[in-house]
Amino acid sequence: MFNRRHLFTSVSLSLAATLVVACQQDEQGGGGRPALADFQPLGNSGVDGTVEFTPLQGGRIRIHAEVTGLEPGSHGIHIHEFGDCSDPEGLSAGDHFNPEGVAHGGPNSPVRHLGDLGNITADAGGRGVMTIEVTDLTLDNGPRGILGRSVVVHADPDDYKTQPAGMSGARLACAVIRAQEGDTDLVLPGGGE
Repeated sequence: MFNRRHLFTSVSLSLAATLVVACQQDEQGGGGRPALADFQPLGNSGVDGTVEFTPLQGGRIRIHAEVTGLEPGSHGIHIHEFGDCSDPEGLSAGDHFNPEGVAHGGPNSPVRHLGDLGNITADAGGRGVMTIEVTDLTLDNGPRGILGRSVVVHADPDDYKTQPAGMSGARLACAVIRAQEGDTDLVLPGGGE
């Protein structure tokens, strides 16, 4: 009797562990590199927050941003080409991430910069939350990779059409996109670190 009970308990624990691992792999697309970006205010904007990047099945990435200190209304939010937020106006982050050299657009436009995420809308208290899923970016350092680049929140809404950046206005906060585990090589002008 003891052997059967012991065998049943061992099999049950093994099955439970397998299910937990399978669920984690489903959420992370079989094991991606989740990333996080912590906003730092530019100048005296007072804008703060985080962006989480979660790999999902089928090559999708969930992008979840929570930002505080914004004026109520819509604000452009974009991935920029460099992982450098050192300039007080955010200019060191470079332009929108656009490895294909195409026109600016909205997140659902057939032609757009890969960094065009759209707008985040702040409530009366200045808090904005945005969650989108994308399929054309990767959480690595490849040609469409965003690790080591930056995310920028702008003062004005992105109109999705005006070139080159949607009339989004001044840069209010900047955050470098870093893998949650391990080192992240920053993407800087001229390929330096």
